Amino acid sequence: MKFILGTKLNMTQVFDKDGVVHPATIISATPAVITQIKSKESDGYTSVQIGSGEKKATRVNKPLTGHLKGLGSFATIREFRAEDTSAFKAGDKIEVSQFALGDTVEVSATSKGKGFQGVVKRHGFGGGPRTHGQKHSEREPGSIGGGLRNKVPKKMRMAGRMGGDRITVKNLKVVHIDAEQNLLYITGAVPGRRGTIVEIRG
Repeated sequence: MKFILGTKLNMTQVFDKDGVVHPATIISATPAVITQIKSKESDGYTSVQIGSGEKKATRVNKPLTGHLKGLGSFATIREFRAEDTSAFKAGDKIEVSQFALGDTVEVSATSKGKGFQGVVKRHGFGGGPRTHGQKHSEREPGSIGGGLRNKVPKKMRMAGRMGGDRITVKNLKVVHIDAEQNLLYITGAVPGRRGTIVEIRG
């Protein structure tokens, strides 16, 4: 199992050996450190916890400092579920070099927050007609009732906050690796704004 934490930078395009261009997202994945191995006996499930990024040691509280046991002070700590953790141990480094060109990965990140949006943008509603006496209802939701019911049904698609959700995109491919700069180039769009923390699993 392959996994690493990274930061979304920007998008670009990459030409493969056949001259075909692929849209790609650049992710800065600095080396991460394994901070804990969880097991079924002690924790009820198996996973690998890793820390990435830098943080001032004075800004890490005492419980977390004791948990890290001198491994460092990290800006981000995440867990990755793994059935077999025998190949990992606390203190090991995880780098982009573990990935290879053509690897299929899935990426999880928090999507861009878009604020309070109406039903046309949030759910793809068509809005009302532009003629036949309509004045100000071009982007309104229309009826939200249910005929004989006197309540709004649950799960009714309405206006509200949009974005800011955890999104996982599967079946993306690694098209380029820059081990010196700790950069991964992954096909397609990755959720989130520039600077978003991204979880990559292979």
